[in-house]
Parts: sequence; C-alpha cells; structure tokens
Amino acid sequence: MAESVGEVPSGEKEFAESTRRIRDIIEFPEISEEQFEEMLRKASRTYGGPLPHRTYSLCPETRRIVPALVWEKDGKVWITKRCPEGMITDVYYESVEQYYRFQRWKFDFKLMSANVPNSGVNCPFDCGLCARHLSHTNLLNIVLTNRCNLSCWYCFFYAKEGQPIYEPTLEQIRMMLRNAKKEYPVGANAVQFTGGEPTLRDDLIEIIKIAKEEGYDHVQLNTDGIKLAFDPELVKKIREAGTNTLYLSYDGMTPQTNWKNHWEIPLIFENVRKAGGPGIVLVPTTIRNVNDHELGAIINFGLNHLDIVRGVNFQPISQVGRVPKKERQRFRITIPGAIKRIEEQTNGAIAMDDWYPIPIAGHIARFFEAFTGSRYYMTSHYCCGAATYVFLDRENKRVVPIPRFIDVEGFVEYLEEKAEEIEKWKKLGRLQKLKLGAEIFVKFKSFYDEKYAPKGLSVLELIKNAFMHGNYDALGKFHQNALFLGMMHFMDEYNYDVERVERCVIHYAMPDGRIVPFCTFNVIPELYRDKVQAQFSYTWEEWKKLHPDWDYKKDKYIRTKEFVEKMKNSELYRKTYIDIEDYFGTIKG
Repeated sequence: MAESVGEVPSGEKEFAESTRRIRDIIEFPEISEEQFEEMLRKASRTYGGPLPHRTYSLCPETRRIVPALVWEKDGKVWITKRCPEGMITDVYYESVEQYYRFQRWKFDFKLMSANVPNSGVNCPFDCGLCARHLSHTNLLNIVLTNRCNLSCWYCFFYAKEGQPIYEPTLEQIRMMLRNAKKEYPVGANAVQFTGGEPTLRDDLIEIIKIAKEEGYDHVQLNTDGIKLAFDPELVKKIREAGTNTLYLSYDGMTPQTNWKNHWEIPLIFENVRKAGGPGIVLVPTTIRNVNDHELGAIINFGLNHLDIVRGVNFQPISQVGRVPKKERQRFRITIPGAIKRIEEQTNGAIAMDDWYPIPIAGHIARFFEAFTGSRYYMTSHYCCGAATYVFLDRENKRVVPIPRFIDVEGFVEYLEEKAEEIEKWKKLGRLQKLKLGAEIFVKFKSFYDEKYAPKGLSVLELIKNAFMHGNYDALGKFHQNALFLGMMHFMDEYNYDVERVERCVIHYAMPDGRIVPFCTFNVIPELYRDKVQAQFSYTWEEWKKLHPDWDYKKDKYIRTKEFVEKMKNSELYRKTYIDIEDYFGTIKG
C-alpha cells in the first residue's frame, strides 16, 4: 500500500502504480480534411445550435486560433480542429444524449463592462475581461502564493527551489477584489484564495478579513489541508475571520489514489468539527484509469460526514501542456463519463438524469432578480459544469437526488413564466410579493412528490419561508441532510472551445488589473499565469533578503512512518474511513 512516507508527497510512485493496469481507453475517431471541410460547411454557427457545430479552438503546437468542429459519432461528441500540422481530435462529451439534454438549458447574459479596451476579436489572446465576454465573475480566484508544502509531480503552480516567489501584497489583493466588484451589471460576490498552498501565508487571516471588508459574502479557501490537520487554532481563526468553505483536495479513498492527504483527513475533519466550521467541499481531480473507479465511494464518504461536508465537486482532468494522443485516450474523462460511473457505482441511486447543467441556475436567477431585485447569474456554457443535490433519508438509509421528488424542469419553467409576468410590471409592492409568494408556494406543491421525499426534511416549509416570507436564511437548513454534487471540467489545448471561454464564470484576478477566465489563465500561461508571475514575483535572492529566517525546506511537509502507523491504529482513523455506512450497497468487505 502506498503511504508516501519519509519524503515530501509528490504522487509519482502512486501514479506509476495505479496506471500499470489500464481498464479502458477511448478510441478517437479520425476524419479527413475533406470530411472536416464538408461538415464545416453544413455546421450550425449560432450558440446552442445542432451538431455538427462550428467553433474556434487553439492549436497546441503553434498556439494559433483555428477553426474547429464539434460533432457526433457513436453516441459521443467530439471536437476536431484543423491545425497547420494536421487534424487533431479529442472527446468533447461522452454522451450525445446528455449534450442535447444540457443544451436545452443554455442561458445567455451580457456583461456590460470591460476591464480592457480590446474588442475581443483575438479571443482568447487579448483577455482581461474584454467587451466580448458574456458572463460576470461567479467565483474570483486570487493566487496568494506559489509556495507549497507538497511537490505534486503534475503541478504547474508551485515554486521550485531557487525559482522566483510570487506573493501579491495586501494592497494588490485589495485592488484585485475591488476590481471584480466593479463589473457591471453584476459585481463579483464570491472569492477563492488559492495557490500554491494559501495556508503558508502568515497574513492569511488579514487577507480573509480584507475580502469581508470589500463586501464578499462568500470566501473559499483552496487547500490541501495539511497545515489545518496540525494547527487546530488556525482552523478556528480562518472560520472566525469569515471563511465559508474549505475547498479541500481529496482524490480518492486510499493512500494510493489520495496520496496528498489521506492520512491527514481524519485530523482535518476533527479540527473543523471542534471549530464549528468552515464547511468542507471535497474536490477530486478525476482521471480515467486512475481514480474513476472510486467516485461513488467518495460520495458515500461525503454522506457519512454530512455534519461538516457540504459537497463534492469533481474536476475531470485538464491535460495542459503537450500530451501525446495515447495519454489523452488513457486519462481523459468528461462530465457524462464521470456521471455514468457514479450511476454504476451507486447502483443507480444517483443517475444520469439526476444532473443538470450549471446555466439552469440562470433561469432561476432571472426569477429572483424580478422578484427580489438580487442579481447573480450563473451563465457558463452548458458543457462546462453539471450539478445536483442528494438528500440523505437517515430513517430509511437511502439517498434521494432532488429530481426524484421535485419536478425540477417543470418548476424552473413555471418560475420563468412568473419572471416574464413580473418584468412587465414596474415594481412589486410588499403586498404583491406576499400574494405572488403564496401563489408560487401553492403551485410548488404540484411539482413536489411527498411519497419520494426524504423523511425528516420539510422541503415545503423551506420553500414557504423563501417565497412567502423572503426568509432565505432558512434555506441554510437545506444542507443539514443534503450534499451538493458538482462537476466542473476545465479545458486544455486539445478540447479548447472559444465559445466556452466567452461564457466562463470562474475568473482569475491579476495584480496588473486584468481579470481572466480560468481556461485562458492556465491554458495559455505564457500570456497570463506565468507572465504575470514573472512580472510581479520576487527573485529568490530578494525573497531571502526580505525573509532571512525562511527556508525552502521548512515549507515542505514530510510524512513520517511513525505518523502513518499512529493514524492507522487510531480510533479517529476508524471512525473516519472504516466504521461508516454503505449507503449504496457497493462497498466490498
């Protein structure tokens, strides 16, 4: 069993071990240049048009913007681009049925402000956000440091010994936060502090407080959790400073699939429980033939720790950098591919049809803007992400996805009708709101099936509070027996779709004042991530001079054999991993 002891965890040995046996591989179809041209002529061009669909992509070699085709074959959706060195194909979506089902919920929104004067004609090479961008910042990422306590073999974002250190100042962080607030008509309201490993910053608490001062309601910390395992006081401080969520790396159920923090997770959970928060979202990087056989088990794990775990957000791997075709075929997994595995690994308790694309939230947001005036539009491309909620019926030990007892599509369509009605009126008075709220609550009952609803949770009461009394705090109770499940597939050079980038909702703020979509920042590092780091970094010598007591090796975490043995034999380890319920009947003894 892999344990990563006596050295800084890097995952190299574990990865080599887990990829010895290849369970399955995706065969990419090939089309000739003539077939490509023929399909391109007939392809739809309007966003959300039928397949084949014309878009633009990046050439991995020359970095040029090239014509691309999203097309269907053998029940899957592919993306093919014509590059100067030839045709390149990759899988875009592993289910054409799911593609069209999600496409139905596309939602467009126009960002009225731009951070840079560019027209966007060279998207994604003149980003910042430009006039062509269509989505406001749902989640702002700010990199706090490129220092890290691990040395992950695949990571592009940690400083090697002797290399420059990137660590923006408090003034720069405040400027970046303010900049994103200025977006019109909707400013950013949620921020994620990321790295490197953000807990290595001594002024982290001050940074969290600055975000709250600047009016950010939601503060998320992207972390491997190592420091939080051994410093309970730090957990308490980050919660008290205003952190809502720990976005916690968690790649699998064993030391081999989750070599980063398998042994430390029990301590992290214990410290979070003692501190009374923040809530945890587990974040598995999902890789075909590496950890895709454990997706159902990860959800089961989250359900066993519902008092602190708020969600699981799967991230199908983004294969950035030069990746040979064989490797892409072995490791590539898309959102429908991951969802299909979850259906199989949960014995159908969570099925393909239980998931919805992220932009469905845009349709709901339209109603709430008309009803309350609040604006928050999740308007990503329908292929960028998917989500659902599952409820735990503790009484009957069963897991119930929300669409099993609420007609989600019917209810959303009804809210859209109501939004159209309200938009025709100039303003809703208090009495009108109460009347409309009561009407919606009564109508909601027709979309709600009590028979399948989880026992012990009064969904009807929560809806009543929201629509009749405007009490949205009551929706916090939603999480007591519910687990959010998400999928977010970030792109790389091979499946790059400019149409997706234009609608990106997860953005990076940079100290030069620009705001850049996630899939531009990381996929074209020479123009964005690496370039800005080079501009604003300290040289190794400058950093050492400013921090004479600092040493590179002191940042690094070394897992000892004694620690692993102690954890293996502890009651805490048993309670965390072994003495847990099997909600899907799939855990093998």
